[in-house]
Amino acid sequence: MTLTTMLAILGGLILAAIIAHGAWTARKAGPRRALPTVDRQNEPVMADGGAVRQEPGLDEIRSGLSDAFEANAPLDETVPAVARQPRKPSARIDALIDAIATVTLEAPVSGEMALSHLPPSRRAGTKPFHIEGLNAETGDWELPAPGQRYGEFQAGVQMANRSGALNEIEYSEFVQKLQAFADGLGAFVQFPDMLDVVGRARELDQFASEHDAQLAIVLRARNAAWTLGFVQQMAQRHGFVPGAMPGRLVMSAAERGAPPLLVLSFESQAALADDPQQSSLRELTLALDVPQTPEGLEPFAAWQEAARGLSRDIEADICDDRGQVLNLHAFAAIGEELFTLYKALASRDLAAGSLAARRLFS
Repeated sequence: MTLTTMLAILGGLILAAIIAHGAWTARKAGPRRALPTVDRQNEPVMADGGAVRQEPGLDEIRSGLSDAFEANAPLDETVPAVARQPRKPSARIDALIDAIATVTLEAPVSGEMALSHLPPSRRAGTKPFHIEGLNAETGDWELPAPGQRYGEFQAGVQMANRSGALNEIEYSEFVQKLQAFADGLGAFVQFPDMLDVVGRARELDQFASEHDAQLAIVLRARNAAWTLGFVQQMAQRHGFVPGAMPGRLVMSAAERGAPPLLVLSFESQAALADDPQQSSLRELTLALDVPQTPEGLEPFAAWQEAARGLSRDIEADICDDRGQVLNLHAFAAIGEELFTLYKALASRDLAAGSLAARRLFS
């Protein structure tokens, strides 16, 4: 063998090694993929004479698949049943109004461990936030609970409420609290860009400010003042019951835990009087929080009916906040504006009375 031939062979070997190393490097740099499962029954088998024999044949496999589809028989999947469960949406965190951060774990952790590292307060300034875990068994997003295991976590901080838009200071506080939680679990947390979040928060707050509506009328005594006992008695006839706070009577919603349909408020000092019959009231305020109540419950009609019924029973004038007496035409104009408002909220997937709307307008 001549020197020229040996050098040619050596150069070919070096070139092949370079190509193989480049392919290996590219594969290592790319995303990790699942390893293929090995089926020993279908491995290539060396037949006599060195020829490769495949068992079973390709025609047999095609025939088997065709028969399975024709018989509508499900194929035996190799993916575990838990992994095939669809991830259920969260009932507390909503991308419409929350900035969402993800917390990635190397291995599932117990609910007890997660609870021990939760921040003592789930508020960032005036904005609430939630931390949820993905239950490793049920596939549900839920608040961490003892006796459960969680494969990952997510946190959502509300971008706007009636206190205004989420600002840089509040977002930084959220980041610090969630980072401490992730560090305690040895997890990696990924946050959305602060400037993007703050910009979205301002836009959401602008929309909320333009579509917020809290209707209130004043029932003003025409002649004699009322005692608290008299007001409570008359209000009870129209479906009002004492509220949780002094100075409030509420018309409860049918849905358990939902905000009240209507609120009738008065001076809290009268509510704290030792003898309700000795108190003296001359004004009541009847309020409807529009975004908090579903349109289907017809809260505006209930508001009008309660105003007229109460004004008749307690002999009061229906006035606006400036003391001017309202007539039927004023109610009709308000009703037309509410129709437009309901449509605007629904077009943004923030229908009045929905959970997202209640959180945004709170």
